[in-house]
Amino acid sequence: MIDVIAAIARWFQLAANLILLGSCVFLAIANSGKRAYLDRWVEKLERLFPWLAISIPIGLIVILTATITQVTGDSTNIWQQDVWLGFINDTRVGQIWIWRISFALLLLFIVIYLRKSPKARWRYILGAGAAALPLIAGSLTSNSATEELSFSTITPFALHLVLAGVWFGALPAFLLLVYENKKNDKSKRTDISEYETLKRFSAIALPAMLLIILTGFVVADRMFAGFYAASVATSYGWLLSIKILILGVILLIAARVRAHWLPLLANNTSVADADADAGRAGVRKWVRIEFILALLLLLLATIIANTTPVKYASIENWPYPFRFSVVATWNQPNVAVQVWIGVFILIIAAGTVLFGRLRNWELKRLISIPAVLLVSGLAVALPPLTIQAYPETYRRPPVPFDAISIANGAALYTQHCVECHGFQGMGNGIKSRTLSTKLPDLLTEPHTAEHTPGDFYNWISYGMVNTDMPGYADKLSEEDRWDLVNYVHALSRGYQARILTPEIIPNKAYVKPPLFSYADNNGVSGTLQDFRGNKSVLLVIFSWPQSQARMEQLQQAYQRLSEQDTAVLAVPANELSAAEMAQVAAELPFPVVTQSAAEIANSYALSRRTLTHPDIIGRGKIPDHMEFLIDRNGYMRARWVPSVDQPGWSDIDKLNQQIGLLNREKMKIPYPEDFVR
Repeated sequence: MIDVIAAIARWFQLAANLILLGSCVFLAIANSGKRAYLDRWVEKLERLFPWLAISIPIGLIVILTATITQVTGDSTNIWQQDVWLGFINDTRVGQIWIWRISFALLLLFIVIYLRKSPKARWRYILGAGAAALPLIAGSLTSNSATEELSFSTITPFALHLVLAGVWFGALPAFLLLVYENKKNDKSKRTDISEYETLKRFSAIALPAMLLIILTGFVVADRMFAGFYAASVATSYGWLLSIKILILGVILLIAARVRAHWLPLLANNTSVADADADAGRAGVRKWVRIEFILALLLLLLATIIANTTPVKYASIENWPYPFRFSVVATWNQPNVAVQVWIGVFILIIAAGTVLFGRLRNWELKRLISIPAVLLVSGLAVALPPLTIQAYPETYRRPPVPFDAISIANGAALYTQHCVECHGFQGMGNGIKSRTLSTKLPDLLTEPHTAEHTPGDFYNWISYGMVNTDMPGYADKLSEEDRWDLVNYVHALSRGYQARILTPEIIPNKAYVKPPLFSYADNNGVSGTLQDFRGNKSVLLVIFSWPQSQARMEQLQQAYQRLSEQDTAVLAVPANELSAAEMAQVAAELPFPVVTQSAAEIANSYALSRRTLTHPDIIGRGKIPDHMEFLIDRNGYMRARWVPSVDQPGWSDIDKLNQQIGLLNREKMKIPYPEDFVR
């Protein structure tokens, strides 16, 4: 019940806010001269303003009350003053709500003041500006803002709301003008000022709607995070798809009103002129329908705003036996040709619409011919892009992409997979030649990029139809199977990391390293994620005593590295005896990992390859010493393997130079996901 009340309150206060904003914009457009103020429709509309303004803070208070009830789980807490004060003072959401209510009260004060002020256009411009403030403050509580409160995340959503007010909020004023002029126009002659006002608004409304769509896609893309398949498999996606469909219908109505019905109102010839009457009737009918659809659209928008975004939702069971994938299909024979033919047909469909309008085709013809071409183009372009999908295809992995999982996956791979797939996953295992199908290269080919982690989980669990790949659902636990998925992706990511060198590429971050947790020789525990946003990390995988000279060099450089906000983590590649650990710990000023060291070393060893030394023969060779530079956003940016990249970072000045470049970067990018995608 609380959810329903909150949803109604959100819808009601948002509608009131948008109508107030849009009405002020419409009146500013209508005020081309003093005559506009003599019209009764203006006076009627202005009488609504105080009621609209007062409903905004009331709605916000109702929403805030429902929020506190939901957060605390006890409806009686709404009567506790300390609960309110705690929520408002101790939470960012509570502080934003203070701003929202403050702006709503300011808007109410301005509306009351303007009602009593002299008639002038500036009144409406000031009213529109004041009405935009609660909407902009409301954007601070959007799903985008909860992730990152920055100008780039807030601006698209704020513009989306303000532009929605310019279009949707003006529709009641639009209708009131048309209806009121119908009542007062006893001569049945069309008032040319009415037509000019509606024409000026229409010229603004259509671009505003297109910008609403553009900003809406920007906001939605952030919530989908590139996962567009979820638009047909999650509540958020379905609601958004319905919203886009309704918006498309509204756009068609708006275009029809602008192109057909409004021009009829310009006819100012005689009482018997049927075109003017038809134009007025058409505008009333279709704008009324547009307004009703807009109210429904607004209701969907409020529901979507409080639905779990796609990037956080999990599709446990993909409902379709196929999915679309350009990556996995584009290089297949004839796919590109067929897709481009389909795209060409779609272009013809769009051109047919323009041609039909220029030739004044009747409505049925204008819709049916492009529709047939549209369906034909999609029928040609889409089928080549489909590949098989499974219920688990888009399932979110429950096991993080970390060193422990990768190490366990490596052990399971050696036990169950190496005989067929080979030690490095290249499909050249001892049994590979006896199989009926050719095995994919999991290392050097983009096999993991072409398929989802869920695809691999399905194959590992149930095998692959018409191949020799068996299923392991009855032999391995669910967690073990996800560990195998992580290991396969670690193999592929490690090979892709061969592009790294001892020198970073400025402002380019794309290699996502395995996560890990650790405990060091001082008894301190932590994770790789702890350094995000604060420090870069120099991860040193060393052997003892082979790496002793390098460790002494790092010891001398440690003070300078610390001054550059760079943490050094030393990870022994092999287990050290108690005496060796005591010696290493005594000599080094930076922490030495004691817990999870083997798992960290082995998982990062998968990123040992370079362009000049791909190391794809046999079992491969793990170097005695490796160093990885991870930036404060969590991406692996540079790597030094002394046996390959000599001299590299043995020149400490060169290492300091790379760290300095990282520190000067101003990149704003999302942290790497904790799970494979």
